[in-house]
Amino acid sequence: MRLLLKNARIWDGVADDYVAEGSVFCVDGRIEAIGGSAPQGADREIDLAGRALLPGFIDAHFHAYASEVSVPTVESLPISYLAHHAARLLRDALHRGFTTVRDAGGADWGLWRAAEDGLIESPRIFYSGRALSQTGGHGDSRTAHSEPCGCRHIANLSQVADGVDEVRRVAREVLRQGAHQIKIFVSGGVSSPTDPIWMRQYSGEEIRAIVAEAASRRTYVMAHAYTADTVAHAVECGVRSIEHGNLIDAAAAAAMAAHGAFLVPTLVTYEALSQDGARYGLAPDSQAKLTEVATKGATAVTLARQAGGQVGFGTDLLGPLHSWQLQEFRLRGAIERPIEVLRSATSTNAELLMRTGELGCVRLGAKADLVSFDDDPLADLKAIFDHGPALVVKDGRVVHDLS
Repeated sequence: MRLLLKNARIWDGVADDYVAEGSVFCVDGRIEAIGGSAPQGADREIDLAGRALLPGFIDAHFHAYASEVSVPTVESLPISYLAHHAARLLRDALHRGFTTVRDAGGADWGLWRAAEDGLIESPRIFYSGRALSQTGGHGDSRTAHSEPCGCRHIANLSQVADGVDEVRRVAREVLRQGAHQIKIFVSGGVSSPTDPIWMRQYSGEEIRAIVAEAASRRTYVMAHAYTADTVAHAVECGVRSIEHGNLIDAAAAAAMAAHGAFLVPTLVTYEALSQDGARYGLAPDSQAKLTEVATKGATAVTLARQAGGQVGFGTDLLGPLHSWQLQEFRLRGAIERPIEVLRSATSTNAELLMRTGELGCVRLGAKADLVSFDDDPLADLKAIFDHGPALVVKDGRVVHDLS
């Protein structure tokens, strides 16, 4: 497939402004030529008439199997049913301009393979398998009145593992199943029934064992963490990616920067849950915990930037709230310049995924993942969150075209 996009204003995912005007020529899913006059021999040509052309967006905290806002409900449903929901959620994300997603717990080899084989219309997926939780941690969906049992608790989005030997074995199993990275929980969370937000989860020995197993596969660990204490603890043990991080302080932000860790804020999920969570089944206890973190994410982003850390882009939306996905640009744009937000969603996230030069950029040889907008997103992010993309290209194929 040879696709020619001509008369575009091209942003490469890194620079402070547009880097070229002209054409992007895509051949067999890769970018073969940028700028200048239009090459000959395209199977399809699209005249962008001066529109902005950007790298496809990356959502680094997505939950494809989160079909409902109520996590206990999700955990009670068969995975075959969740897969049908996932196909719809992934298709919608792709049409919003997200050509890549990193699934933060639940997505598996089967969903990834279906996307790779074109059985479903989907962004490129980097999946974590089931996230690892200690007993009574954020990934333990059992209620306080549930009786203990001798079996390990394995749910759709997460699984329980305790102790160095057990977490090492489970980490190896997740990696055997093809996971691109490992997800763990190191603090309490909103949707879990028995752990306070401030709770530190997993010992240093357990975290380091998981990190070592990930490193043996040349990959990394991402960790759900809210408090300054749990964030600093995680990055000191080798965690690369901190999810949420709403309650960090300057010292924790400095620790992340010193260890080369990334912060992946997910501001939109708190606004969406605050407005619509109860209507879609968010439990009263979770609504109460939501108030502890809901308004703190913007401060965390500012602290991370001030410390010189890397700030990615994620959404962490559940069920019908996935429709809020583009609103993360609005919330981030309220505290950062458009170019900073756009880098977060493209080249910074690509670096986080260890795919610099392949994803999140417009450069020769990169994946031909591209989005175009009628208005200028580098000047005003409203071009993204008010209207959505006019054109989405993934792997050199047009998947969304409003022209």
